[in-house]
Amino acid sequence: MVDYEPRTNLDTHDVTNMPPPFGALNLYETDVALTEAARLHGGEWVDGPLSALGAAAGTDDALQAGEDANRYLPELRIFDRFGARIDEVRFHPAYHQCMALAMEHSIHSIGWRERRPGAHVAHAAALAIGSQAEAGTMCPMSMTYASVAALRKQPDVAEAWLPKIVDGIYDAPLRPIAEKRGVTIGMFMTEKQGGSDVRANSTRAVPMGAGGPGGEYLLTGHKWFCSAPMSDAFLTLAYTDRGLSCFLAPRIKPDGARNSMNLMRLKDKLGNRSNASAEFEYNGAFAWMIGEDGRGVATIMDMVHHTRLDTTAGSLGIMRRALAEAMHHVRHRRAFQKTLIDQPVMRAVLADLALDYEAAAMFTMRIARAYDGTTPEERGFARLGVALGKFYIAKRTAPFVAECMECLGGGGYIEEAATARYYREAPVNAIWEGSGNVIALDILRTLQKEPVALDALLAELAAARGRHPAYDASFDALHRQIGGGIAEADARCIAERMALALQAALLLRHGAPDVASSYCDARLSGEARGINYGSGGARIAVDAILARQ
Repeated sequence: MVDYEPRTNLDTHDVTNMPPPFGALNLYETDVALTEAARLHGGEWVDGPLSALGAAAGTDDALQAGEDANRYLPELRIFDRFGARIDEVRFHPAYHQCMALAMEHSIHSIGWRERRPGAHVAHAAALAIGSQAEAGTMCPMSMTYASVAALRKQPDVAEAWLPKIVDGIYDAPLRPIAEKRGVTIGMFMTEKQGGSDVRANSTRAVPMGAGGPGGEYLLTGHKWFCSAPMSDAFLTLAYTDRGLSCFLAPRIKPDGARNSMNLMRLKDKLGNRSNASAEFEYNGAFAWMIGEDGRGVATIMDMVHHTRLDTTAGSLGIMRRALAEAMHHVRHRRAFQKTLIDQPVMRAVLADLALDYEAAAMFTMRIARAYDGTTPEERGFARLGVALGKFYIAKRTAPFVAECMECLGGGGYIEEAATARYYREAPVNAIWEGSGNVIALDILRTLQKEPVALDALLAELAAARGRHPAYDASFDALHRQIGGGIAEADARCIAERMALALQAALLLRHGAPDVASSYCDARLSGEARGINYGSGGARIAVDAILARQ
């Protein structure tokens, strides 16, 4: 960061008509849609921690750290200078700065530490805010948060780890857990021959003694996609004689020695570049069994259930940062004798974008509230709702960011602009934790096998009936389609329709009236609608929507 004013009177011209730098703002308090949704579903207590995070993450220093963490990429160090094997990833100081800020504000732990309604809403909103500052570090935050759900299945092992998660601060160096002030947890599931089909895994686990839940094992095999490889431990899958089981493999063994986990290479990814992703091999690696022997998928799916909430919340944060950058630019840039924000076509585009963001914010916070629920209905709603959120919101993020980037013109396409980075970031949450087809089929299975989840969703949708004719028609058509049976080939179609209906229902019941009505008219009406943003025409209350941004 420079501490002097840049020179604007250049030799051949003066620098004019350029927006000021984006920054020095509270990323929570300036986001009307998120603050309203978080308060509604989490309670007013969430304002305190979220405002503190929003202020810290929106400083010039924090935003610059996010840029630097993606410009100066992680580097693999397999050996030290003397030839000893260390299998470490070295990060730029900006990465550590982003990690420290995230853990200082408890993005990884507020959902568990705050034992009151709205705790998971606070977590989801915090992860969305953190994603605006730097999205890559939210991957280790998400996995650390989600690991608690799986570790609780094995209290004797979790006893040493959970306090270091829930009450921990960032402590990067690899050391025995007893010497750490806080830990991060990763998740290694997939192998190259199977990907999402984890039953095709080949990694084997051999007991060191009697074995069984909480027992000690040695793992041998490979893992194809392992993000945050400098985590202190990893939840992972391996086969025993009883089937695919879940294990916790620490980087440092209880005796203080490095575990036999070999880093093979780092992935050269499209985006999410600050976050190292690697290929690992277990070569007789020490691990504890977590949960029931042979029931590893069921055990680790408790973790995946929570990381899927974060793919939705992370997408929400990426959408917000892109929209905020676009709004900032058009409010300061002039073209054709008008400020861009005053150009009718630009206003139509921005209002249409804001509709999707408003709906996504309300949707994400409602899903997160269900994670606090204790009734079968709320648990069922969380199970189905998070799959719908991940399927629809994560998929909408890439075209959403592309349109925001276009609002900046050519300046939005260069790497110095945050929109270019977030465009590369945009697809990741739709792919990780189950790509579109996997999630759509999961939704179909839930509809068929968990009637309480479907009943909870239909109850949520029915509560909005009578508020808008386009919504009522859409609800009736959806109800008929579900009742008539759904072919597997229609899994994506039903997932999209359900997500659109749920977003509309939540806006109709809880959102700003002009936003809710415009969303139903633009997204659900039977009139022909163009594919691109800005084609909603007079059906969108442009002025009222933009006044909220």
